[in-house]
Amino acid sequence: MNGLILARVLGLLFVLLLRLDGAETVTLVTYNLQNYLLESVPPRGAKPADRRDRVIQILEPLKPDVLVVQEIGGAGALEDLGARLAGVGIPLPHREIVWGSDPVIAVAVLSRFPFVSRRSHSNDTILAEGRLLRTSRGMVEVEIEGPDRFRFTLLAAHLKSKRETGTPSEASIREAEARMLRQHVDTLLGRDPEARIVVAGDLNDHQDSRALRFLRSRGPKALFDLRPRERGVIDPADNSDPSDAATWTHHYAKEDSYGRFDYILVSPALRPFWRPESSHVPAVPGWSRASDHRPVVATFGTRPRRTARTPRRQPSRRVTGRRRTRES
Repeated sequence: MNGLILARVLGLLFVLLLRLDGAETVTLVTYNLQNYLLESVPPRGAKPADRRDRVIQILEPLKPDVLVVQEIGGAGALEDLGARLAGVGIPLPHREIVWGSDPVIAVAVLSRFPFVSRRSHSNDTILAEGRLLRTSRGMVEVEIEGPDRFRFTLLAAHLKSKRETGTPSEASIREAEARMLRQHVDTLLGRDPEARIVVAGDLNDHQDSRALRFLRSRGPKALFDLRPRERGVIDPADNSDPSDAATWTHHYAKEDSYGRFDYILVSPALRPFWRPESSHVPAVPGWSRASDHRPVVATFGTRPRRTARTPRRQPSRRVTGRRRTRES
């Protein structure tokens, strides 16, 4: 049995285990598509048809119910992506696309399930090194209702890249954007401390950066980083780390460096619904022909995970001839 067949068998076993748990599942995928444009808009070129085909080949076995994408080039590109997915049996008819100050690429969400509400943010302003700026990409905010009336709010983002900008610096812009994103999270938690929230997207920084530390926060309202690990079959020609512990999602060709820039973070109330055994970063041959990023997959059950019950204490037993009792 080769590695690809083994990966598929394990995936089917994970699905079977989830069904035995009595809950339906929702699979969420975040993926930076690397310039999914139908036409060139300098300095970004159009994405060739064969590379768009490869994007679909990467996504098809993942079967996302909710797909978060970055670097989508407008309504036409979004329609192209949706039609290609529907063509392989993944209809995602409910869609939201949001722009910031960048007129070329946007952030979008495609969903199998309907949106209960849409509160997306296209005109957020940030303060970075004393300068007031509009965020370069919008932030999607939608509430989704899946099976079993399972609801959650999704915040999808694409923070400032690491490309140098001068003043203000790229790091200060990204940190300011992360603070804005955190404000949206806190607004939701202020309305409902038990809100089920997912923050997903290309956050363009390492887990210990100031931006990520501020976004995750600490204490009872902290967001939990799912940090899925690599699973699947990797192409040795891609110079990738074959370790099961690998979590990287982005390859920067100029430096030949690998990093984890793509995240799925969840609020405390949503964490019990997470299914870690079927959440992963897919490692498949030819991933780099689709994008310079790899997708991140997280699965949630519509019911919280069952936890082991604490054994009940046995009733105390009276010992004949004594006033004391003892536990059995």
